[in-house]
Amino acid sequence: MTLRCESCGMPVESGRYCAHCVDEAGELQGFETRFERMVAWAMRRDTSLTRAEAERKTIVYMSGMPAWRDHPCVTAGRAPAS
Repeated sequence: MTLRCESCGMPVESGRYCAHCVDEAGELQGFETRFERMVAWAMRRDTSLTRAEAERKTIVYMSGMPAWRDHPCVTAGRAPAS
């Protein structure tokens, strides 16, 4: 059985989160940090996406991740306020 990061879905060998989703202390990064990094990744992966499209896709993706599915921005279906 392959373990998956509860924040982004990347494979992990152990624990709940991958190295990309934790801070220097090993704690899950804040929602805004993870959201921004996931949006940036989506836009690098698909250069045709607008920022708004990447944000929408990221919120949808995050809604399936245990770490974020109950976060207020995810449940409201919107990006965090700047």
